[in-house]
Amino acid sequence: MIDRMNIHKSTSAWHLAGGRGTAVTLAAAQTDCPEPAVNRSQTDVVLHGIKHMIKVGEIGPGARLPIEKELANSLGVSRGSLREGVRALCIMGVLETRQGDGTYVTSLDSTLLLAPMGFMVDLQAPEHRHDLHSVRRILESEAAASAALYMTDNQLDEAAAIMARLAPILEGDDLDHEAIIEADIAFHHVIAMGANNSALSALIDALANRTQRARLWLGLHNYGRAGTSYAEHIAILGALRAHQPDRARLLMGHHLLVVEDYVRDQSIPEQVE
Repeated sequence: MIDRMNIHKSTSAWHLAGGRGTAVTLAAAQTDCPEPAVNRSQTDVVLHGIKHMIKVGEIGPGARLPIEKELANSLGVSRGSLREGVRALCIMGVLETRQGDGTYVTSLDSTLLLAPMGFMVDLQAPEHRHDLHSVRRILESEAAASAALYMTDNQLDEAAAIMARLAPILEGDDLDHEAIIEADIAFHHVIAMGANNSALSALIDALANRTQRARLWLGLHNYGRAGTSYAEHIAILGALRAHQPDRARLLMGHHLLVVEDYVRDQSIPEQVE
């Protein structure tokens, strides 16, 4: 959404006082924003002004923003509009405000920047649930292939330990489905982290927690599914230990396709008791 906003037109450069930075020409960002200036709000100017500062290296992860008055003058906006823009960037994970100490650029880690996607996922209508599961399958299949190449011994042992804790739970007749889902989420999280791609793991985590209702419903209404899922997890783990990316990709894809097809064919209530 931010990429479609325009930055304020300016032919002048501004200088951060006190040795905190160098001159930045805001007009340099015009190529990112083709829309007419008349359609832009002051908040849009703030969003793109600060984004441009980060992109050109004027400020970086952990850097403190200039004082409010100085930055507002530099961007050509009111202090109220500046505060609105800063609040929006805080929600996006780009900035963080420290009480009594000013506003700072965050680490810009993928986990922070992609966190708002979870909010979007929560707003998806029931008829689009299948789409989310399809995206999850595509991402996690590739993550499994990558994890087969990059997963550390410690991560493999962690995944195995999760399965070891789950095994006794599956032996009884009265299954603890909540515990099974928690183990499922933990297992898939370890694999996502093992893919050695922070953006990919952040996307997977955003989807995993928000697709658990369907997985829980599937387990509750399909006798034997928990045991089958466990066996599929063990097979995936075997492919990871053997460093077989193609096999890991296919096994993960098949494993998640079961849930995806179930979501497409069934009506799942908003709340699963």
